Amino acid sequence: QVQLVESGGGLVQAGDSLRLSCTASWSTFSSYAMGWFRQAPGKVREFVATIIWSGRNTYYANSVEGRFTISRDNVKNTVYLQMTSLKPEDTAVYYCAAKFDGRASSMSGEYDYWGQGTQVTVSS
Repeated sequence: QVQLVESGGGLVQAGDSLRLSCTASWSTFSSYAMGWFRQAPGKVREFVATIIWSGRNTYYANSVEGRFTISRDNVKNTVYLQMTSLKPEDTAVYYCAAKFDGRASSMSGEYDYWGQGTQVTVSS
């Protein structure tokens, strides 16, 4: 069964850090590109970060560049999102997603599998 399970969300204060994890259930995880997206109440889902299959290349939304870091451990079948200097506007449900062809993308429609999401709330 193909499954992505996120963890690590929570309630933090502005300026704090948080690390999200997303673990895949299938054995060929290392060939997939991975992405993080988020959706705030009343807003459309937006791109946050993406990483190619090897981890060599990463790309970020302008709003998180320099504050968030995406990484992966292909032995553990896990992708991470390290978030620092969090702001109230980072409050959202964060989703990880997997893309079969291994190439990074900021387009949510190009991803094949999605996790259930984890809530991140940043208080001011």
